[in-house]
This record gives sequence, structure tokens and C-alpha cells, in this order.
Amino acid sequence: MKDKIHPKYYPNCKVYYNGEVVFTTGATVPEMHVDVWSGSHPFFTGKQTFVDAAGRVEKFQRKFGGNYFAGGKKK
Repeated sequence: MKDKIHPKYYPNCKVYYNGEVVFTTGATVPEMHVDVWSGSHPFFTGKQTFVDAAGRVEKFQRKFGGNYFAGGKKK
């Protein structure tokens, strides 16, 4: 390998979910904070959860709220 071209590798990167360490893995950052992982994803758990990261639902409602969809199809 060439020197000084590769990022630093952390073999014990801690992955956090809701403030708790859920597992460790190798990565280029010392720790990761995730919103969803396989232990909380509805596909794997069979439970439905609502994840709204950074107000995306509100942003969508502001953008397309009101009578945006009332116009119908345009010819």
C-alpha cells in the first residue's frame, strides 16, 4: 500500500442506536450514530415504527400542502 493515501481504519468502530452501542464493526470513523439498523427495521422485527429524520414529513407537507394536488391532470 502507498503511504498517506488511505484513510485511517478503525477496526472497533462502535455503532450507536438511541444512545446505546448495538454492535461494533470496522470503518473509517471511530463511531457511527444511526437512525435505523436491522434490530429496529420493520422488515426484520415485524413491528411498524415511524422514523422522521430532520422533519422530512413536515417539509413535504409544506411543499405540497394546500391545493397543490387539486388542479388535476394538465393536458
